[in-house]
Amino acid sequence: MRVSKIDIRKFRGIENSTIVLPKHAVLIGDNNTGKTTILEALDLALGPDRLNRFPPIDEHDFYQGQYLAQVSKGDSEAEGDQDEASDAGDVELGEAPRIVIEVAIAELSEDQKARFGDYVEFWDAKADKFYDDPNPEGVDPDHITEALRVTFHGWYDPDEDDFQGKTYFTRSLNEAGTPVEFRKKDKQICGFLYLRSLRTGSRALSLERGSLLDIILRLKEVRPQMWEDTIDKLADFTVAADPKLGISGILESINAALKKYVPKEWGVEPHLKISNLTREHLRKVITAFIATGEGNHAAPFYRQGTGTINMLVLAMLSQIAADKQNVIFAMEEPETAIPPYAQKRIVHEIRSLASQAMFTSHSPYVLEEFGLDETVVLGRNAVGELSQQSIALPANLKLKAYRQDFRTRFCEGLLARRVLIAEGETETTAFPVVCRRLAELNPASYKSLEALGICTLNAASDSKIAGMAKLFADLGKRTFALCDKQDATNQAAIEAEVELLLMHEKKGIEALVLEGTTDAALQRFAGTLEWPPHLAQKYPDPIADARNALSEYFAWAKGNWGLSDFLAQCTEEEIPEWLREACQKLLQACEPATVEGEADAPTEEQSELGAAVNGAD
Repeated sequence: MRVSKIDIRKFRGIENSTIVLPKHAVLIGDNNTGKTTILEALDLALGPDRLNRFPPIDEHDFYQGQYLAQVSKGDSEAEGDQDEASDAGDVELGEAPRIVIEVAIAELSEDQKARFGDYVEFWDAKADKFYDDPNPEGVDPDHITEALRVTFHGWYDPDEDDFQGKTYFTRSLNEAGTPVEFRKKDKQICGFLYLRSLRTGSRALSLERGSLLDIILRLKEVRPQMWEDTIDKLADFTVAADPKLGISGILESINAALKKYVPKEWGVEPHLKISNLTREHLRKVITAFIATGEGNHAAPFYRQGTGTINMLVLAMLSQIAADKQNVIFAMEEPETAIPPYAQKRIVHEIRSLASQAMFTSHSPYVLEEFGLDETVVLGRNAVGELSQQSIALPANLKLKAYRQDFRTRFCEGLLARRVLIAEGETETTAFPVVCRRLAELNPASYKSLEALGICTLNAASDSKIAGMAKLFADLGKRTFALCDKQDATNQAAIEAEVELLLMHEKKGIEALVLEGTTDAALQRFAGTLEWPPHLAQKYPDPIADARNALSEYFAWAKGNWGLSDFLAQCTEEEIPEWLREACQKLLQACEPATVEGEADAPTEEQSELGAAVNGAD
């Protein structure tokens, strides 16, 4: 069993989206792209307990917060005139927006086929669509399997002045007849488990209804036969009954005063008990304790460290998955408060237990555990359309090199919205330092790359810039490049793949800096260095010959932040003009200045931010 496709309309920051999912998947993308929205949508459609909340949705779950019917035509121009115009009869209201989430579940188990037989369809895994050919024999190939479609509808009910949400069998909606609900018992057969990023674990090991421990007990058909015995024992125990403690004396004086005003039948003899002595109250107050450290001291499980709680919650969910045998497991950010080796263990454990595992993550240690076909790169535009991209390596980038350098060169770019491809290690380390330094010195004219949402990646050579840029451009990233002078052929190849090419005329960024800065800056930096022995011997007075001495020092410290350290202590005037202009060009590309005197039009990023306010991620 697995979710093969999900269609989302008018839910949170997504106006419209169709996402096809592999058996196991990691969803990646920049913040506020829509990763969490996909998992929340699945929970609305498949989560057995989600619709028990009342209301199951609210105003912010609708795209752009629009849940009322809008004026479709008429003379009224102002939204505030809608009621008045309606009374006059000169407007018509369109259909009220609805949240619609359709989920296709393929590779059904035998139990699911038997239970959902009237609504079973067939899914073509090769074409990633439902099989609708009239030829019955066409369903025989292995890549065509039984499947089920369910659809969640969420809407505002003006009569009740509240929000409603229900999940239906899709065929009952599409075919003639009354829509048939996909109820809690049906959802339990599908077994969707969702572990959100904010995991407090406050109810994990309690006996409250719906807690993880309660779910495990019900799955194992264990009914704790302890309530009567526990209540009897607690009923015989009075707190602070010893007169030496002083509390019983105060209660007795209250009792004596009470007898002066009311008859005995009204209630006398106040005393303290541990709980309300009801099953429901015991469910809330009984808590598991866990020993900490090397001693015997135990503390409530929810007072453990964040990482321990995360692992505890995961262990219990894994137990649920193991008991159900056929479960779809969705988990946000398994790396939260977890060391790298444990992150990998989590991924492998869940993949082995679940029929389908879905993750969102920003951790390279998690991402590298998934193949290219299992990595779903998401992007959302300014009008709320969420799309997916697959990773296609360029011809000059082998899969082996991609895997070897994934943590250091590729992961950050996959998680960013904008990527600057630098020619070498020195450019990769020095240019972000320049932008950060200029932003500190003159924030009105410059911004750091981090503030612009740009990550800088090392192409390792100028011949690989175009290939890396194409990789990220094809994934919907905005791409830029930084390099020294190129021949016409390579320059054209790079420009074809990037939005902006920052190319200087020098052979090496070290030469650009040395020729563009001041003697005072070089001499000041030379006086702060602990010179390596071979250069100290060659330049006994490096300050006096700072330009030549630092030329050799930068070459010796290439890739070791030597040039970055120099630029980090420069004033704005001491930073070469070309670097200052390059920083401003990137700022202009990411945050275009509005034309003076014209109304400020929202930038792409501002539009995306506006959509994100509706709960995209």
